[in-house]
Amino acid sequence: MNGRVVDVHAHAIVPEVEAVVAGQPGLEAHRALDARRNGAESLAVSGKMVAERISQLMGVDRRLADMDAAGIDVQVVSPSPSQYHYWADRDSAQLVTSSANRGIAALVAEEPSRLVGLGLVPLGQPADAVTALDDAVGNCGLAGVEISSFAPGVELSDEALEPFWARAAELGAIVFLHPFGCSLDERLDKFYLSNTVGQPTENAVALSHIIFSGVLDRHPTLKLLAAHGGGYLPTYIGRSDHAWKVRPEARRCADLPSSYLSRITFDSLVHGPGALAALVDAVGAESVVLGSDYPFDMGNEDPVAEVRAAEFSEEVTRSILSDNAFRLGLSPAEAGVVS
Repeated sequence: MNGRVVDVHAHAIVPEVEAVVAGQPGLEAHRALDARRNGAESLAVSGKMVAERISQLMGVDRRLADMDAAGIDVQVVSPSPSQYHYWADRDSAQLVTSSANRGIAALVAEEPSRLVGLGLVPLGQPADAVTALDDAVGNCGLAGVEISSFAPGVELSDEALEPFWARAAELGAIVFLHPFGCSLDERLDKFYLSNTVGQPTENAVALSHIIFSGVLDRHPTLKLLAAHGGGYLPTYIGRSDHAWKVRPEARRCADLPSSYLSRITFDSLVHGPGALAALVDAVGAESVVLGSDYPFDMGNEDPVAEVRAAEFSEEVTRSILSDNAFRLGLSPAEAGVVS
Protein backbone atom coordinates (compact mmCIF):
# COMPACT_ATOMS: atom_id res chain seq x y z
CA MET A 1 0.00 0.00 0.00
CA ASN A 2 2.35 2.74 -1.18
CA GLY A 3 0.18 4.93 -3.39
CA ARG A 4 1.60 3.59 -6.66
CA VAL A 5 -1.06 3.57 -9.37
CA VAL A 6 -1.71 0.07 -10.77
CA ASP A 7 -3.39 -0.68 -14.10
CA VAL A 8 -4.52 -4.33 -13.92
CA HIS A 9 -5.76 -4.61 -17.51
CA ALA A 10 -3.15 -4.30 -20.26
CA HIS A 11 -2.12 -6.60 -23.06
CA ALA A 12 0.86 -7.78 -25.09
CA ILE A 13 1.29 -9.95 -28.17
CA VAL A 14 3.69 -12.88 -27.84
CA PRO A 15 5.04 -13.67 -31.35
CA GLU A 16 6.05 -17.21 -30.35
CA VAL A 17 2.39 -18.08 -29.78
CA GLU A 18 1.48 -17.27 -33.36
CA ALA A 19 4.46 -19.29 -34.58
CA VAL A 20 3.06 -22.32 -32.74
CA VAL A 21 -0.37 -22.16 -34.41
CA ALA A 22 0.76 -21.13 -37.89
CA GLY A 23 -0.37 -23.77 -40.40
CA GLN A 24 -2.07 -25.87 -37.74
CA PRO A 25 -5.27 -27.75 -38.63
CA GLY A 26 -8.13 -25.79 -37.16
CA LEU A 27 -6.61 -22.32 -37.52
CA GLU A 28 -8.54 -21.46 -40.67
CA ALA A 29 -11.81 -22.65 -39.11
CA HIS A 30 -11.03 -20.52 -36.07
CA ARG A 31 -10.44 -17.48 -38.26
CA ALA A 32 -13.65 -18.15 -40.16
CA LEU A 33 -15.59 -18.26 -36.89
CA ASP A 34 -13.96 -14.99 -35.82
CA ALA A 35 -15.02 -13.46 -39.13
CA ARG A 36 -18.61 -14.64 -38.66
CA ARG A 37 -18.75 -13.23 -35.18
CA ASN A 38 -17.28 -9.83 -35.99
CA GLY A 39 -18.22 -9.15 -39.60
CA ALA A 40 -15.93 -8.07 -42.42
CA GLU A 41 -16.10 -4.35 -41.64
CA SER A 42 -15.04 -4.76 -38.00
CA LEU A 43 -12.31 -7.23 -38.89
CA ALA A 44 -10.80 -4.72 -41.31
CA VAL A 45 -10.89 -1.91 -38.76
CA SER A 46 -9.45 -4.13 -36.04
CA GLY A 47 -6.64 -5.34 -38.27
CA LYS A 48 -5.54 -1.79 -39.02
CA MET A 49 -5.89 -0.79 -35.36
CA VAL A 50 -3.68 -3.64 -34.14
CA ALA A 51 -1.07 -2.97 -36.84
CA GLU A 52 -0.82 0.62 -35.68
CA ARG A 53 -0.20 -0.53 -32.11
CA ILE A 54 2.46 -3.19 -32.65
CA SER A 55 5.16 -1.13 -30.92
CA GLN A 56 2.91 -0.87 -27.87
CA LEU A 57 1.94 -4.54 -27.91
CA MET A 58 5.41 -6.00 -28.43
CA GLY A 59 7.92 -3.60 -26.94
CA VAL A 60 8.74 -2.13 -23.56
CA ASP A 61 9.98 1.38 -24.33
CA ARG A 62 6.72 2.68 -25.80
CA ARG A 63 4.74 0.88 -23.10
CA LEU A 64 6.69 2.59 -20.33
CA ALA A 65 6.41 5.99 -22.00
CA ASP A 66 2.64 5.58 -22.30
CA MET A 67 2.43 4.50 -18.66
CA ASP A 68 4.30 7.62 -17.61
CA ALA A 69 2.03 9.84 -19.70
CA ALA A 70 -1.07 8.26 -18.13
CA GLY A 71 0.25 8.39 -14.57
CA ILE A 72 0.52 4.60 -14.30
CA ASP A 73 3.27 3.29 -12.04
CA VAL A 74 2.62 -0.45 -12.38
CA GLN A 75 0.99 -2.34 -15.24
CA VAL A 76 -0.33 -5.90 -15.16
CA VAL A 77 0.29 -7.39 -18.61
CA SER A 78 -1.62 -10.34 -20.03
CA PRO A 79 -1.59 -11.82 -23.55
CA SER A 80 -3.93 -10.40 -26.12
CA PRO A 81 -7.11 -12.51 -25.88
CA SER A 82 -6.69 -13.27 -29.59
CA GLN A 83 -3.89 -15.59 -28.47
CA TYR A 84 -6.07 -17.97 -26.43
CA HIS A 85 -6.36 -20.42 -29.35
CA TYR A 86 -8.64 -22.75 -27.41
CA TRP A 87 -9.39 -24.62 -30.65
CA ALA A 88 -5.89 -26.15 -30.63
CA ASP A 89 -5.28 -29.85 -30.03
CA ARG A 90 -3.65 -30.95 -26.80
CA ASP A 91 -0.03 -30.82 -27.95
CA SER A 92 -0.42 -27.45 -29.65
CA ALA A 93 -2.36 -26.04 -26.70
CA GLN A 94 0.47 -26.96 -24.36
CA LEU A 95 2.94 -25.16 -26.63
CA VAL A 96 0.67 -22.11 -26.84
CA THR A 97 0.45 -21.73 -23.08
CA SER A 98 4.12 -22.48 -22.49
CA SER A 99 5.12 -19.92 -25.13
CA ALA A 100 2.71 -17.31 -23.78
CA ASN A 101 3.91 -17.77 -20.21
CA ARG A 102 7.55 -17.41 -21.16
CA GLY A 103 6.89 -14.52 -23.49
CA ILE A 104 5.09 -12.52 -20.83
CA ALA A 105 7.74 -13.41 -18.24
CA ALA A 106 10.47 -12.16 -20.58
CA LEU A 107 8.59 -8.90 -21.11
CA VAL A 108 8.17 -8.39 -17.37
CA ALA A 109 11.85 -9.16 -16.80
CA GLU A 110 12.77 -6.12 -18.90
CA GLU A 111 11.21 -3.82 -16.27
CA PRO A 112 10.32 -5.93 -13.22
CA SER A 113 9.85 -2.93 -10.94
CA ARG A 114 6.93 -1.69 -13.07
CA LEU A 115 5.43 -4.72 -14.80
CA VAL A 116 3.51 -7.73 -13.47
CA GLY A 117 2.60 -10.64 -15.72
CA LEU A 118 -0.31 -13.02 -16.25
CA GLY A 119 -0.05 -16.14 -18.40
CA LEU A 120 -2.45 -18.54 -20.08
CA VAL A 121 -3.96 -21.96 -19.45
CA PRO A 122 -5.53 -24.20 -22.14
CA LEU A 123 -9.18 -23.76 -21.20
CA GLY A 124 -10.15 -26.00 -24.10
CA GLN A 125 -8.05 -28.78 -22.52
CA PRO A 126 -9.17 -28.51 -18.86
CA ALA A 127 -7.21 -31.59 -17.78
CA ASP A 128 -4.03 -29.63 -18.50
CA ALA A 129 -5.08 -26.37 -16.83
CA VAL A 130 -3.38 -27.09 -13.49
CA THR A 131 -0.08 -27.96 -15.15
CA ALA A 132 -0.18 -24.71 -17.16
CA LEU A 133 -1.08 -22.71 -14.06
CA ASP A 134 1.83 -24.22 -12.15
CA ASP A 135 4.08 -23.39 -15.07
CA ALA A 136 2.92 -19.78 -15.19
CA VAL A 137 3.24 -19.16 -11.47
CA GLY A 138 5.98 -21.55 -10.39
CA ASN A 139 8.32 -21.62 -13.38
CA CYS A 140 7.71 -18.22 -14.93
CA GLY A 141 7.09 -16.12 -11.83
CA LEU A 142 3.76 -14.74 -13.05
CA ALA A 143 1.00 -13.53 -10.74
CA GLY A 144 -1.64 -15.76 -12.29
CA VAL A 145 -3.40 -16.42 -15.58
CA GLU A 146 -5.94 -14.94 -17.95
CA ILE A 147 -8.93 -16.97 -19.19
CA SER A 148 -11.86 -16.34 -21.49
CA SER A 149 -15.53 -16.68 -20.63
CA PHE A 150 -15.78 -20.13 -22.22
CA ALA A 151 -14.01 -22.51 -24.56
CA PRO A 152 -15.58 -24.84 -27.13
CA GLY A 153 -17.50 -27.37 -25.06
CA VAL A 154 -16.28 -25.91 -21.74
CA GLU A 155 -18.19 -23.54 -19.47
CA LEU A 156 -16.61 -22.10 -16.33
CA SER A 157 -19.08 -24.10 -14.24
CA ASP A 158 -17.85 -27.44 -15.64
CA GLU A 159 -16.69 -29.99 -13.09
CA ALA A 160 -13.60 -30.59 -15.21
CA LEU A 161 -12.29 -27.20 -14.05
CA GLU A 162 -12.58 -27.98 -10.34
CA PRO A 163 -8.89 -28.93 -10.00
CA PHE A 164 -7.93 -25.66 -11.69
CA TRP A 165 -10.04 -23.53 -9.34
CA ALA A 166 -8.69 -25.44 -6.34
CA ARG A 167 -5.07 -25.01 -7.41
CA ALA A 168 -5.53 -21.32 -8.18
CA ALA A 169 -6.97 -20.78 -4.72
CA GLU A 170 -4.16 -22.80 -3.13
CA LEU A 171 -1.49 -20.78 -4.94
CA GLY A 172 -3.17 -17.43 -4.35
CA ALA A 173 -2.96 -16.95 -8.12
CA ILE A 174 -4.98 -14.30 -9.92
CA VAL A 175 -7.51 -15.61 -12.45
CA PHE A 176 -8.27 -12.75 -14.83
CA LEU A 177 -11.57 -13.28 -16.66
CA HIS A 178 -11.38 -11.56 -20.05
CA PRO A 179 -13.79 -12.71 -22.78
CA PHE A 180 -12.81 -13.24 -26.39
CA GLY A 181 -15.59 -13.93 -28.84
CA CYS A 182 -19.29 -14.19 -28.13
CA SER A 183 -21.61 -17.16 -28.59
CA LEU A 184 -24.28 -14.89 -30.13
CA ASP A 185 -22.18 -15.09 -33.33
CA GLU A 186 -23.76 -13.45 -36.44
CA ARG A 187 -26.40 -11.58 -34.45
CA LEU A 188 -23.59 -9.21 -33.44
CA ASP A 189 -21.69 -8.97 -36.75
CA LYS A 190 -22.67 -5.35 -37.46
CA PHE A 191 -21.86 -2.02 -35.82
CA TYR A 192 -19.11 -3.66 -33.71
CA LEU A 193 -21.81 -5.19 -31.51
CA SER A 194 -19.55 -8.22 -31.16
CA ASN A 195 -17.52 -6.11 -28.74
CA THR A 196 -19.81 -3.42 -27.39
CA VAL A 197 -22.61 -5.86 -26.53
CA GLY A 198 -20.79 -9.19 -26.77
CA GLN A 199 -18.02 -8.55 -24.25
CA PRO A 200 -20.24 -7.38 -21.36
CA THR A 201 -22.67 -10.20 -22.15
CA GLU A 202 -19.89 -12.78 -21.97
CA ASN A 203 -18.63 -11.33 -18.70
CA ALA A 204 -22.10 -11.61 -17.19
CA VAL A 205 -22.65 -15.16 -18.44
CA ALA A 206 -19.25 -16.40 -17.27
CA LEU A 207 -19.53 -14.84 -13.82
CA SER A 208 -23.03 -16.27 -13.47
CA HIS A 209 -21.71 -19.76 -14.26
CA ILE A 210 -19.07 -19.32 -11.55
CA ILE A 211 -21.47 -17.94 -8.95
CA PHE A 212 -24.50 -20.17 -9.50
CA SER A 213 -22.44 -23.37 -9.72
CA GLY A 214 -20.91 -22.75 -6.30
CA VAL A 215 -17.29 -22.28 -7.40
CA LEU A 216 -16.87 -19.46 -4.87
CA ASP A 217 -18.50 -21.56 -2.14
CA ARG A 218 -16.03 -24.36 -2.69
CA HIS A 219 -13.04 -22.05 -3.15
CA PRO A 220 -13.68 -18.97 -1.00
CA THR A 221 -10.11 -17.69 -1.26
CA LEU A 222 -10.08 -17.71 -5.07
CA LYS A 223 -8.74 -14.43 -6.48
CA LEU A 224 -11.05 -13.75 -9.41
CA LEU A 225 -10.55 -10.54 -11.38
CA ALA A 226 -13.19 -9.56 -13.97
CA ALA A 227 -12.46 -7.30 -16.93
CA HIS A 228 -14.83 -4.60 -18.19
CA GLY A 229 -16.36 -4.11 -14.75
CA GLY A 230 -17.91 -7.56 -14.89
CA GLY A 231 -20.12 -6.58 -17.81
CA TYR A 232 -23.84 -6.42 -17.27
CA LEU A 233 -23.98 -8.54 -14.11
CA PRO A 234 -23.06 -6.27 -11.17
CA THR A 235 -25.61 -3.55 -11.86
CA TYR A 236 -28.41 -5.98 -12.78
CA ILE A 237 -27.74 -8.56 -10.09
CA GLY A 238 -31.22 -8.15 -8.59
CA ARG A 239 -32.70 -10.40 -11.28
CA SER A 240 -30.21 -13.13 -10.36
CA ASP A 241 -31.16 -12.75 -6.69
CA HIS A 242 -34.83 -13.07 -7.58
CA ALA A 243 -34.19 -16.22 -9.59
CA TRP A 244 -32.25 -17.70 -6.66
CA LYS A 245 -35.28 -17.10 -4.43
CA VAL A 246 -37.98 -18.50 -6.71
CA ARG A 247 -36.31 -21.11 -8.93
CA PRO A 248 -34.89 -24.29 -7.40
CA GLU A 249 -32.53 -24.91 -10.32
CA ALA A 250 -30.98 -21.47 -9.69
CA ARG A 251 -30.25 -22.26 -6.03
CA ARG A 252 -26.99 -24.18 -6.49
CA CYS A 253 -24.94 -21.57 -4.64
CA ALA A 254 -25.22 -21.22 -0.89
CA ASP A 255 -26.22 -17.55 -0.74
CA LEU A 256 -27.82 -14.81 -2.80
CA PRO A 257 -25.81 -14.18 -5.98
CA SER A 258 -25.31 -10.55 -5.02
CA SER A 259 -23.46 -11.64 -1.88
CA TYR A 260 -20.62 -12.99 -4.04
CA LEU A 261 -19.82 -9.69 -5.75
CA SER A 262 -17.62 -8.58 -2.86
CA ARG A 263 -15.56 -11.78 -3.34
CA ILE A 264 -14.73 -10.81 -6.94
CA THR A 265 -12.52 -7.92 -8.05
CA PHE A 266 -13.69 -5.82 -11.00
CA ASP A 267 -11.71 -3.45 -13.17
CA SER A 268 -12.87 0.12 -13.67
CA LEU A 269 -13.26 -0.06 -17.46
CA VAL A 270 -16.97 0.72 -17.72
CA HIS A 271 -16.69 3.90 -19.81
CA GLY A 272 -18.00 6.80 -17.78
CA PRO A 273 -17.88 8.12 -14.23
CA GLY A 274 -21.58 7.45 -13.71
CA ALA A 275 -21.21 3.81 -14.68
CA LEU A 276 -18.14 3.54 -12.45
CA ALA A 277 -20.05 4.99 -9.50
CA ALA A 278 -22.82 2.45 -10.10
CA LEU A 279 -20.26 -0.37 -10.15
CA VAL A 280 -18.72 0.77 -6.87
CA ASP A 281 -22.17 1.01 -5.34
CA ALA A 282 -22.98 -2.54 -6.49
CA VAL A 283 -19.77 -4.34 -5.48
CA GLY A 284 -18.12 -2.11 -2.88
CA ALA A 285 -15.14 0.22 -3.16
CA GLU A 286 -12.68 -2.47 -2.05
CA SER A 287 -13.62 -4.66 -5.02
CA VAL A 288 -12.74 -2.25 -7.83
CA VAL A 289 -9.30 -1.72 -9.39
CA LEU A 290 -8.01 0.44 -12.22
CA GLY A 291 -8.13 -1.06 -15.72
CA SER A 292 -7.37 0.51 -19.10
CA ASP A 293 -7.30 -2.31 -21.72
CA TYR A 294 -4.02 -0.86 -23.00
CA PRO A 295 -3.32 -0.37 -25.87
CA PHE A 296 -6.53 -1.27 -27.70
CA ASP A 297 -8.98 1.30 -29.06
CA MET A 298 -11.80 0.09 -26.80
CA GLY A 299 -9.65 0.93 -23.80
CA ASN A 300 -9.13 4.18 -21.96
CA GLU A 301 -6.00 6.23 -22.58
CA ASP A 302 -6.53 8.23 -19.38
CA PRO A 303 -8.09 5.81 -16.88
CA VAL A 304 -6.88 7.72 -13.82
CA ALA A 305 -8.78 10.82 -14.93
CA GLU A 306 -11.98 8.79 -15.31
CA VAL A 307 -11.70 7.45 -11.77
CA ARG A 308 -11.14 10.96 -10.45
CA ALA A 309 -14.08 12.25 -12.53
CA ALA A 310 -16.39 10.00 -10.50
CA GLU A 311 -15.61 12.27 -7.52
CA PHE A 312 -15.21 9.56 -4.93
CA SER A 313 -13.67 10.36 -1.60
CA GLU A 314 -9.88 10.45 -1.60
CA GLU A 315 -9.89 7.18 0.37
CA VAL A 316 -12.04 5.40 -2.23
CA THR A 317 -10.05 6.88 -5.10
CA ARG A 318 -6.80 5.65 -3.58
CA SER A 319 -8.31 2.21 -3.04
CA ILE A 320 -9.24 1.91 -6.72
CA LEU A 321 -6.02 3.36 -8.09
CA SER A 322 -3.61 1.57 -5.78
CA ASP A 323 -4.50 -0.18 -2.55
CA ASN A 324 -6.92 -2.81 -3.83
CA ALA A 325 -4.51 -4.09 -6.47
CA PHE A 326 -1.65 -4.37 -3.99
CA ARG A 327 -3.95 -6.11 -1.52
CA LEU A 328 -4.85 -8.60 -4.25
CA GLY A 329 -1.17 -9.37 -4.74
CA LEU A 330 -0.57 -7.46 -7.96
CA SER A 331 2.70 -5.91 -6.86
CA PRO A 332 5.87 -5.95 -8.95
CA ALA A 333 8.86 -8.10 -8.08
CA GLU A 334 12.42 -7.03 -8.52
CA ALA A 335 13.21 -10.07 -10.64
CA GLY A 336 11.30 -12.67 -12.60
CA VAL A 337 11.96 -16.39 -12.98
CA VAL A 338 12.00 -17.86 -16.47
CA SER A 339 12.85 -21.49 -17.18
